[in-house]
Amino acid sequence: MTRVVTSHTNPTVKALKALHMRKAREESGQFLAEGLKIVTEAIELGHAPKVLMFGKDAADHPLLVKAIAATGMARGEVIEVNREILEKISRRDNPQAVLAVFDQVFTPLQALEPKSAKVWVALHMVRDPGNLGTIIRTADAAGCGGVVLVGDCCDPYSVEAVRATMGSIFAVPIVKATVPEFIAWRGGWSGSVVGTLLTATVDHRQADYRRPTLILMGNEQAGLPPELAAVCDVNVKIPMRGRADSLNLSVATGIMIYAAGD
Repeated sequence: MTRVVTSHTNPTVKALKALHMRKAREESGQFLAEGLKIVTEAIELGHAPKVLMFGKDAADHPLLVKAIAATGMARGEVIEVNREILEKISRRDNPQAVLAVFDQVFTPLQALEPKSAKVWVALHMVRDPGNLGTIIRTADAAGCGGVVLVGDCCDPYSVEAVRATMGSIFAVPIVKATVPEFIAWRGGWSGSVVGTLLTATVDHRQADYRRPTLILMGNEQAGLPPELAAVCDVNVKIPMRGRADSLNLSVATGIMIYAAGD
């Protein structure tokens, strides 16, 4: 049953706005996703919205009709709102016509099956949500098994990160681990663990990528710390041919993913 909300002080509207804050996401275990494309992909992958909110102009779109039905089947809440509310929630002047709330899903580290995919990705203390979202999208495109977040990383379920995944947040297993947990788990890895370091001497194209390969990437500014570089079978570098001395983290990770997957 669709209901119409026009007040900015409505409790559900307030709850959706609050999901821009990490504290609210952690307390609720939910997150906000924007756009009919992302919502459609989520439903196709078995994730029905807890709340589906849309503008009147989108009401007759065939995909939205299906999304409304799926939300209703899952006993979610369906709400029609005006453009002003969409702008307030999304914090954008040109908001998507569809917003949705979903439950966060984290896969336990021990539940991973390394041999189920050729390549996996681990990120240490990634700070930029745009980088993280882009890496998740790239991992999905390349058929990676999952993304392991090591240490104090930014939130993969922030609005900015989810936006950058373009829907891949629902397709790629996301794992959180402390550094000690990761190092202990890495001890049972059957393939190769490959790190990237500016000081490495091995070209990334020459490394031995034994399957399954775990690509380990460091923080945007600091790179891999010594304790993690030490657990890699090999550390490699991506040659810089111009004036720039390094690559954006998401670009470098993409290069490594496809090098390992070839």
